[in-house]
Amino acid sequence: MEQKILAATLYLKDGVPVKSPDDLASAGDLKFLAKSYNDGGIDKIFVFDLSDNDEEHEKNIYTMKELNRLIDIPTCGGGHIKRLEDIKKLLYAGCKQVIINASKPYCFELVAEGSARFGNEKILVSVKNVDFVFKHKAVIKEKIHELLVMDAALLDSIDNLTDTQYVALCEENELDKMLNILNRENSRGVYGSFLNDLDTDVMELKSTLSERGIIMDNFEPELKWSDFKLNPQGLIPVIAQDYRTAEVLMLAYMNEEAYNKTIKTGKMTYYSRSRQELWVKGGVSGHTQYVKSLMADCDRDTILAKVSQVGNACHTGSYSCFFNEIVSKEYTEKNPLKVFEHEYDLIMKRKESPKEGSYTNYLFDKGLDKILKKIGEEATEIVIAAKNPDPEEIKYEAADFLYHLMVLMAEKGLTWEDITREISQR
Repeated sequence: MEQKILAATLYLKDGVPVKSPDDLASAGDLKFLAKSYNDGGIDKIFVFDLSDNDEEHEKNIYTMKELNRLIDIPTCGGGHIKRLEDIKKLLYAGCKQVIINASKPYCFELVAEGSARFGNEKILVSVKNVDFVFKHKAVIKEKIHELLVMDAALLDSIDNLTDTQYVALCEENELDKMLNILNRENSRGVYGSFLNDLDTDVMELKSTLSERGIIMDNFEPELKWSDFKLNPQGLIPVIAQDYRTAEVLMLAYMNEEAYNKTIKTGKMTYYSRSRQELWVKGGVSGHTQYVKSLMADCDRDTILAKVSQVGNACHTGSYSCFFNEIVSKEYTEKNPLKVFEHEYDLIMKRKESPKEGSYTNYLFDKGLDKILKKIGEEATEIVIAAKNPDPEEIKYEAADFLYHLMVLMAEKGLTWEDITREISQR
């Protein structure tokens, strides 16, 4: 049996999340929802565009782009897909796959066209009855990657017609119903409104499903508590580090119960030496730490936890507990991404707060055509420098090119994270 997934669903109306196609009330802040799903154990998000016209469609695509900037888990975009261009827009917005509605008369033609252009691994089809599957069962597996089954009552029929994989709707948070779906050979996972509910503890649910024999993407530790070297109090120190920036956030301690609870829930849980009790980070403040990885040092007497930090790690209100400077020495930052992000931030500051005499502001004032002209000139200078036997010239020209590229990125609303994410996905 392969690993199964639990998927959340987002519905977008006029660029913002709403509760459902039948209830257009706000579903909450996009950034908060995105972070909650991303860190809370959700494996994939199905995002449906509920737009009525092309203008609203563009708004929702922009929101999908913003969503994909915020999360690491894959998204699948659906709704308002009428032509190949719509598939391309969703994929370019960062969606890993698209969902085409089987009830539309142009569905199979669009599926075939999209599959040929982008590969069948990018194509999902949502079905509310078995007509589409029955009609195209001979070629369906060649054209699509998965089905999104919107009625669990169809599963027996679909299993008899095709061995194409599917993710199926589970309308209630009932273990037996989930197991009935997840234990099927062609099942890839479930989705349902209860998985959209932020009160659902997804990591706990995954642990329960794992105990019932379902393979889930949850934490299976390589080291048991008995493998660690503990301090005289029977504890192990834990250093928490921001998984994105590598900033050290805090130091605390775990006992065996805290360690096991951290593994099971995916939320950093510590042991308070002063209160002599367990405490889940953020349990009161809401400043939760979601586990991204746990590593032991060479002596197995310290744990390094890379976490996604909600809010601030320190009780003083500081993001990190380490802010009291003792000594420091100036140094030149050589981490490439940090250098690029620093320079990009300076360019953005100039854009937001213009400074008289600034060359960066001169470029912004002259507009896109001037920026593009400079990029073209600098690219040509790199080509000329590359013909010179002295490689130092390439260094200078490449630096000029990258500066102007960052100005273009700032002008078009792109960040280095967007670029590096795209590169890492190739």
